[in-house]
Amino acid sequence: MKKNNIDFESRFWSGRSKLSPIALGDVFFQFYDLATAKARLNLMMQYAVQGKTRIPEDPSVVFHLHQSLRSLIRAGWCLRKKSGKWIGEPVSETGNPLLYGSLSAEEYRDPVRVFRKAFKQYRLEELEDFLSDIVYFSLGTFNQVPERDIVGPYLHLMKILDAAWLIMERKNRRKDRFQSTPQEIEVQIR
Repeated sequence: MKKNNIDFESRFWSGRSKLSPIALGDVFFQFYDLATAKARLNLMMQYAVQGKTRIPEDPSVVFHLHQSLRSLIRAGWCLRKKSGKWIGEPVSETGNPLLYGSLSAEEYRDPVRVFRKAFKQYRLEELEDFLSDIVYFSLGTFNQVPERDIVGPYLHLMKILDAAWLIMERKNRRKDRFQSTPQEIEVQIR
């Protein structure tokens, strides 16, 4: 049976073409920290809705973010059915509510739930179209604003960024724990 693999199209912005969804998230957060990615997405959204003004960012920066977010959305689409060791087991304890970002307590415990919700409500193509729309409308001066609903996909994309960052943090924390010596682990536990 043939697998239907999706191309993340990461070679355009990262220089790497063969990445797993988890590795793509790691590369994404090497290019952008979470706060910068969310701030730029928020700025693009503001200028897309304003219509008569153009975003002050360099168009190449906006396009680079578009390409990398598009790849992250595609990786999230692949992650929506995954769980277990590959991504990390859901965390049973509740963390600091300030760390949740836009995630609920359940989504914080199991970040894959964010991808499931997003792709249950919107198809992959709809999220990609939303991203293209806000880039298009933020880079030009137009008398009209996007006709379709852009608030719902925007909120899901913000949650996708938070969930992807959380998965990367947990993966890196787990990797550090396995590479530590027994004395370092004892200090980490205290």
